[in-house]
Amino acid sequence: MASQNFIDYVKICCRSGKGGAGSAHLHRDKRTPKGGPDGGDGGRGGHIILRGNRNIWTLLALKYRKHVIAGAGGDGGASFSSGAFGEDVILDVPLGTVVKDAETGEVEFEITIDGEEHIVVPGGRGGLGNAHFKSATQQTPRYAQPGEPGREEWKILELKVLADVGLVGFPNAGKSTLLSVVSAAKPKIANYPFTTLVPNLGMVKYRDGRSFVIADIPGIIEKAHEGKGLGHRFLKHIERNAILLFMIPADTDDIRKEYEILLNELAQFNEELLHKPRILAITKSDLIDEELKEMLLPEIPKGLPHIFISSVAQQNINELKDLLWTAINKNE
Repeated sequence: MASQNFIDYVKICCRSGKGGAGSAHLHRDKRTPKGGPDGGDGGRGGHIILRGNRNIWTLLALKYRKHVIAGAGGDGGASFSSGAFGEDVILDVPLGTVVKDAETGEVEFEITIDGEEHIVVPGGRGGLGNAHFKSATQQTPRYAQPGEPGREEWKILELKVLADVGLVGFPNAGKSTLLSVVSAAKPKIANYPFTTLVPNLGMVKYRDGRSFVIADIPGIIEKAHEGKGLGHRFLKHIERNAILLFMIPADTDDIRKEYEILLNELAQFNEELLHKPRILAITKSDLIDEELKEMLLPEIPKGLPHIFISSVAQQNINELKDLLWTAINKNE
């Protein structure tokens, strides 16, 4: 997925349609010169609707569509004819889209299911025709309700990537390399920081036709929760992952310290992330022998499931899949 095509934040103006006016028509024909009211109701204005679509991964389609306008409802007619509903506007969005009020920042709803629909801004109600106002004392009302005006509201749409496993680590920890090895994803890989500028998703094939999704998040650095580096713009994507796979290179100076920095950044951003199951993968382990691995064990936090892997040398990759699959299903 090209970085310029991955859009996870848009602000759009949604204008729903106005309702149609009710009719004040009085029935007339050659046999009925003075008939009663038969004005129909106006049609409701069009809604602005968001619909979840599992085949979409980005909000790119809405990036340049700043104004979304629904159709107006039709006016009521004679013979109790109701006006047509205004044309709804349905916007397909990726699963994991969060909708906020642009003025208050309040979260209104989230879309996490394929085909799930929510009305973002409802259309105005159609006005009632004069037939509704007939009474014993007013047999021929010559008035009807106007339709309600539509509403114009600014909304913020944010995408939080949905994945079973989120890769957490400093830049150059080997996250993209692992993703390229265990899935068909082709993230950009190079020997310099911040190679990954957008989240990458990969479908990992497991045994017996089963599979799970891994998300490669841009590398975290110290004080990322304050917006440093790529900051909290991408930390939000970790909130939707069921399992967090911490990745720390075997040649790092202090594995425990690096793990604690990463954990602290997540805690500062959202404490609920600390409740997610965590696994530690010591990457680039082909650079060390078994004796060095034994020497590194005291640096690994107690009780934390861990595994030594090498994506390049294909060491313990299947064992890592087993570990992740077990954790995913245990979490469910």
